[in-house]
Amino acid sequence: MTSPLLAVAAATIHTPHIDYLSILPVLIMMGGAVLLVVVSSLVRKVLGISISTLVASATSVAALVAAVVQWYHVSAHGPSVTIAGAVAFDGFAVFVQIAVSMAMLLTALVADGYLRREGADGPELHVLALLSASGAMLMGEANDLIVVFLGLEILSIALYVLAASNHKRAESGEAALKYLILGGFSSAIFVYGIALVYGATGSTNLPEIADYLARNFVASNGVLLAGLALLLVGFGFKVAAVPFHMWSPDVYQGSPSPITGFMAAVAKVGAFAALLRVFMSSFGTLRTDWQPAIWGLAVLSLVVGAVLALSQTDVKRMMAYSSINHAGFILLGVQAATVQGVSASLYYVFTYLFAVVGTFAVITVVARDGDTGHQLADYRGLARRQPVLALAFVVLLLAQLGAPFTTGFLAKFEVVAAAADAHSYALAAVAMASAAIAAFFYLRLAVAMFSPPGPVGDVALAGASPSGQSAADGAATGAGVALAFAAAGDPFAEPASLAVLTEEAPEPDVATRRVAVPPLTAAAIALCVAFTIVFGIVPAPIVDFAHQATLLLH
Repeated sequence: MTSPLLAVAAATIHTPHIDYLSILPVLIMMGGAVLLVVVSSLVRKVLGISISTLVASATSVAALVAAVVQWYHVSAHGPSVTIAGAVAFDGFAVFVQIAVSMAMLLTALVADGYLRREGADGPELHVLALLSASGAMLMGEANDLIVVFLGLEILSIALYVLAASNHKRAESGEAALKYLILGGFSSAIFVYGIALVYGATGSTNLPEIADYLARNFVASNGVLLAGLALLLVGFGFKVAAVPFHMWSPDVYQGSPSPITGFMAAVAKVGAFAALLRVFMSSFGTLRTDWQPAIWGLAVLSLVVGAVLALSQTDVKRMMAYSSINHAGFILLGVQAATVQGVSASLYYVFTYLFAVVGTFAVITVVARDGDTGHQLADYRGLARRQPVLALAFVVLLLAQLGAPFTTGFLAKFEVVAAAADAHSYALAAVAMASAAIAAFFYLRLAVAMFSPPGPVGDVALAGASPSGQSAADGAATGAGVALAFAAAGDPFAEPASLAVLTEEAPEPDVATRRVAVPPLTAAAIALCVAFTIVFGIVPAPIVDFAHQATLLLH
């Protein structure tokens, strides 16, 4: 018999109404991960790569279909909140679901060939990637700071493990350790920011915070501003904005190449989505207080990302600083704090994910066994050996550069225009200058691919002069080797005195070998290139999509 006390307690518990459609893509992503774990635990043999890739790809497609259904529902019935106001069911959230689903699908295709080449059986990579993607989705639809933090940790913890998933490379474990330690600090700072915001406003719910600030004049808002600053630090770490970027180059370099592309795309989508929702929907009345901080982060990210990339000889580190520069561009839209700025930031994030996942797909293919061979010298002569692969890589690099007839051109134009319309002319000027600087390292990599294989620089790195003499005989000093570079007519080569110290010598057959391009990886690269070109020439559908998502922001 049930006691009266328990009966009374049960009667007073109120469970929130759950609109399962609003969280369906998140449930599908988590369900796919759980399915892989359960099946691999019940079967005797290690789950094959083909099955893992199939389940991960099917899960991503199912989540994408569910997100499309969500889009039509929101368009027809308008935005709403569900689960006791913790989740926002609006166009902005659906935009994030679609973007993350596409990034996960592309990553699953790229990872298939990587896992086969490295001989890594088991579903671990796909399981962790699916869970990380679900965290990014949750951040996009979070309507409460606690839910934002929950999504942030689901996203981050899986990425920490993914960064260390290449057991053959010591750099992978080192990268994961750095990422874990710095990520733990940033999470603690973010939680403290939530506590301060709660102390100042009495709520962690975003609409309630906005309502409190609209109805009350806060005479002394030091606690609230401190909370905002700490929240910004947490978001800045996730998007790799300067000065919170310290983890990025080492983690990009040490992580498995497919995971680096996934990290660059999904972490930015989730973090920028949460940043835009929190600061625009809740703290819009305080924009004059946080806009200068965003302005400073944008300038530092634009300048540091572009300038430090110039000195990199490792392609993955170069792409890390490129990602920092792109974060600066996206911050232009955030700093504008207008509908146009939000729309431009969403468009930039959406188009960038295709460019960066495709870029790291090519980097994964070019890498040797063990995921090594990421020096500039390893890309020399690629166009002669495999012209289609080199051409695809050039298109993706030009998109990140912002060349016309690619999605990157309009992405950069939109955020710069939003900054100019918000009268942030100095910030817009810095952005355009940084784009000009960044053009050098993108073109430098492109020129390297179309340069003849085995130039003097490569020989010098291997320790021999063009005539077959030793480096000590042919060029005993750094100046002598530098003259050899000049004689080769290669303006994009590293100064030899620096290259000898920083670059590893490529294997003897690097200049002549062809790399195998797995079918699924080739499909992912083709999809990224096609998206970049088609919607670079006909941008209206994606521009309208981003604009509608902004208008349907609850």
